[in-house]
Amino acid sequence: MRSSGSPRRGPGNRRKMPLPAGAAGPVLAVVLAAGGSVRMGRPKQLAELDGRPLLAHVLAAVDTAPVDRVVVALGGAADAVLERVDLGRAEPLVVEGWAAGMGHVLASTLAKAGDDWGAVVVLLGDQPLVPGRAVARVVEAWRAGAGPAVTATYGGRPGHPRLFDRHLLPELLRLTGDTGARDLLATHPGRVHRVEVGDLGSDADIDVEADLERVGHLLTTTNRRKP
Repeated sequence: MRSSGSPRRGPGNRRKMPLPAGAAGPVLAVVLAAGGSVRMGRPKQLAELDGRPLLAHVLAAVDTAPVDRVVVALGGAADAVLERVDLGRAEPLVVEGWAAGMGHVLASTLAKAGDDWGAVVVLLGDQPLVPGRAVARVVEAWRAGAGPAVTATYGGRPGHPRLFDRHLLPELLRLTGDTGARDLLATHPGRVHRVEVGDLGSDADIDVEADLERVGHLLTTTNRRKP
């Protein structure tokens, strides 16, 4: 199994609930890109979009965001992804049993990434239109005291990125199968702060071949509007 190296551990100091009026600490970004692309029939992480692999778009956006460390969780087609995708500053972590589902992948990634962070922000590797500014808006809300969970919304509809204060780590580590972070947030809606980012981009994802053309058109349109 490949990984980015030995897990990093924090000094052991832990903040107590309730959260302070302004949260502090390093921010870890986790990009989930371990799926087997069953619906597409080929590794969608490598599907070409505007001249480069789909996953490269997501990692490039995270690279511009105010996060201190980036880990990309890999599983299906991991060897090909490592060979063909420029990961930038992201550390690859290949998850054993990745086919079990997104919950398993996220819990396994966090268990191996270490706990020296104040918050973790989670993104999906098949959403290339989520910009770094959307990540920044979610992180800024947490640093201003929102939380312990913060979710981006698009026209009021919750989506990614999603941020979790380290106080939620025990619950994240208990995720199994395909029960992901969305289910955890739905269990405790009172702990979730919503941040609208629909004016910055889109959380349109890619599951089948037709999505590549649709999202590619949106990407081209967005690029033309940039100054």
